[in-house]
Amino acid sequence: MNLQKELTYRFLLIKGDSLGGSMRNYVGELAQMKLVRKLLSLLAIREIPYYVLSKQQKKNNGWTSGSYEADFTAASEIAAIQWSHDGKNRLLFFNTKIPLVNNNVDICLFDGDCLSFDSGRIVNHPQKALMFGELKGGIDPAGADEHWKTGNSALSRIRSAFRPAPVCTSFIAAAIEAKMATEIWDQLSDSTLSFAANLTDDGQLTSYCAWTLSL
Repeated sequence: MNLQKELTYRFLLIKGDSLGGSMRNYVGELAQMKLVRKLLSLLAIREIPYYVLSKQQKKNNGWTSGSYEADFTAASEIAAIQWSHDGKNRLLFFNTKIPLVNNNVDICLFDGDCLSFDSGRIVNHPQKALMFGELKGGIDPAGADEHWKTGNSALSRIRSAFRPAPVCTSFIAAAIEAKMATEIWDQLSDSTLSFAANLTDDGQLTSYCAWTLSL
């Protein structure tokens, strides 16, 4: 991504919910890009081979072998990442409608390889689902609580839809206020929520991606 485009996206992220409408898509894209870059960094550091699927090639299932420097630069164009480690095949993809929930989910982790992704049709095999997450990129404190409410409701529907099959749920946001932090902590304490992180805290973002790789 060139400097001009990245500066524009960072400006949009700072403005958060005050932009409204279609501008929120840019904020979400920047949040996803930040998450993808951190995950790619951990894969590179741990020397775990991986494949990436661009948004343009998603329907064609056109995976390419991972190249850290190139993928880091083109992170905003990545629709899915696949890796294999310790005998496990993992697929991470974003913004996809999950039939069992009948709604789009920000972060989706499934058990599978590039072939089984099948241009996104792996979502029709709920038994392969491992984790679903909500990603909120806006940092406007005024909208933080509303983001948590909508995200929490979405995660609750996911847990209900997949019950009794075990599925992890996570919440990651750029703005976390005191009241919602208490509610998040309570859910983490009783294992309702599997993991949560502040997108703007590099240590928490690293921990979130390390946890994702461990699933």
